[in-house]
Amino acid sequence: MTKIEPLSPAPADDALHLAATLAPVLAESCDGRLSSVTWFRTDWQRGGAATGTAQYSLPDGGSVDVVVKLPVVQRELLWMRRLQDSETGGFLVVPRLYASGQTLAGYDLSWLVIERFKAGPLGTHWHDDHIPRIAEAAGEFYRACSAWPVDQPSREEPWHDLLKQSQESLKTNPLPRPKEWRAAVKAMRSRLGPVVERWVSRDTGHWLHGDLHLANAMSRESMESGPVCLIDLAEVRAGHWVEDAVYLERQLWARPQRLKGHGPVKAIAAARRRRSLPVDDDYPRLATIRRALLAATAPRFLRSEGDPRYLDACLDRLTQALDQLK
Repeated sequence: MTKIEPLSPAPADDALHLAATLAPVLAESCDGRLSSVTWFRTDWQRGGAATGTAQYSLPDGGSVDVVVKLPVVQRELLWMRRLQDSETGGFLVVPRLYASGQTLAGYDLSWLVIERFKAGPLGTHWHDDHIPRIAEAAGEFYRACSAWPVDQPSREEPWHDLLKQSQESLKTNPLPRPKEWRAAVKAMRSRLGPVVERWVSRDTGHWLHGDLHLANAMSRESMESGPVCLIDLAEVRAGHWVEDAVYLERQLWARPQRLKGHGPVKAIAAARRRRSLPVDDDYPRLATIRRALLAATAPRFLRSEGDPRYLDACLDRLTQALDQLK
């Protein structure tokens, strides 16, 4: 089997060119059910996949609007297929899968044809119910994934190195409130040992979405109401649900008014309990540790996390977390 290198990530133009070139073969692989594809790329899309819209003919003679993704990583294909049988009460928390494959035109290349949602991504239009609805979707996603045993270790994160690099970044980059930043990162490094020890000891025997954010939340009903479905399963991995929850929360640190009364950590904990999934008694402390670690390392990632409002929010979160971790 011939392999295309690299499959992902790839520059946007390369992915779109590849997709357009393979479109006729893709249509043939779908037994002629797939219409011509209109390829596009979104501002929030990550990785090297090309995405397009089309129509797909159903066996009963009808047709549905679909999204085509090509190429996709093996992990996304695996979980999209696995979760198709997890529907409860007529609701499926991931897109319906109409066609998929691991090869195309003799190449080792995975692809998907999935349902196109009526509304979303939720990140394009804010509504106060977004976080509660995403939290319910996360709980349903964890319930569905729990049918498969965790067969991989959790991701290792080099916190000691990252904090050192964060401290070095503060010496060479002119951030607002520099003295506060230096003092906070220094304080975090001084107590990093026991903090990391507690974090590493967390229960990681569960599946995470791994990329839980507003741009990966869709709805079959509307932007303002109805159950949320989660897309982009390329980052599904082993870990602790607090990682997903704080990742979702962190995107709103610079807009704290959107978090008032709708904390993702508490909301996801409640969604898990409603599905009889385990919730640690000390999950609030785990969340505080995660916030502190992510906030303290923000100066290390100025290229991707250098927005002044976000950095200011990170410093406030770090200072607050340090007080709570005493």
